[in-house]
Amino acid sequence: MKGVVFAGDGTAVLQEFDVPEAGPGQVVVKIRASGMCGSDLHFYHGNFDFDHSVIQGHEPCGEVYAVGAGVTPAQASVGDRVMIHHYFGCGTCRRCRSGWPQMCETAPAATMAIHADGGHAPFALVPVSSLLPLPDALSFKAGAALGCGTGTAWGAIKRIGGCADTVTVVIGQGPVGLSATMFAASMGAKVIAVDVDDRRLAKAKDFGADVVVNSRTESLVDVVGAYTGGRMADVVLETSGRASDDALSVLGTFGRVCFTGLPGEVEFTTQAIYKKQWTLMTSWTMSSIEQARCADYIVAHDLPVDDLYSHTWRLDQAAEAYEWFDKQDAGKGVFEFD
Repeated sequence: MKGVVFAGDGTAVLQEFDVPEAGPGQVVVKIRASGMCGSDLHFYHGNFDFDHSVIQGHEPCGEVYAVGAGVTPAQASVGDRVMIHHYFGCGTCRRCRSGWPQMCETAPAATMAIHADGGHAPFALVPVSSLLPLPDALSFKAGAALGCGTGTAWGAIKRIGGCADTVTVVIGQGPVGLSATMFAASMGAKVIAVDVDDRRLAKAKDFGADVVVNSRTESLVDVVGAYTGGRMADVVLETSGRASDDALSVLGTFGRVCFTGLPGEVEFTTQAIYKKQWTLMTSWTMSSIEQARCADYIVAHDLPVDDLYSHTWRLDQAAEAYEWFDKQDAGKGVFEFD
């Protein structure tokens, strides 16, 4: 089979791989959709360390193709529609048992597309413990988005304690930011969506934003101040990794801010802001438990996750797809498989 690899020099290359076979406790998933995530670009350009020989794609979704020894029907059966939580831990420490294998306490977790083969190929080998049911009401493309980008937005909102009945500013309207806008609006927040691209801001309106701000041409502080009568935002979700100062500049008293964008340098002087009683936090994707809850929430509220995608690609278009995605001037891309 063919799989996509990154040399780390700004190229995506197809290489030949053996079709994986399931060992004890493992399953082979036939990939039906594999999303392109903004964090891919760090590895595409070699900015982060990773195993250059592994197949890329950490937003895979598909159907169980084969099961290994010891996998019970209650865990997985051939034909099951599944999402994948793309981190693999020991499975027994307190973090793994609570759904956080990426924070495994016994050994560094293996991450798809960094240490283990990912989903940009027709088949993927994963531990059965990484599988989550894909609701029938969701497409494979939606399940792929939940695997990281949309799930990251959900995880940030959960980390911050929810945003109902708040003024929530979402900075960055890429796939993560648009997902955050969609979730926050569905939860009853008044959402101010921020970006420097008017096309992304138009999409944010479609996803429920009450106000959109092009921070390249407008003063974000002035817009938020006018909208809130000077009280500023209750919640800020910073998804771009480049606007931490903007995030703090519009946060009101007792405000909560969550930083998910990378590299995301944050700097403040305690003396200048301690009376504002802020809560600042970070969020790292989500737990496997929250990934399943996110899927259920999307079904219950009939949210348009598929609309995050602007481009669909075949695997043999990988080089072209990542050249397009690297421009970061449109929506989200996905590889689809028959």
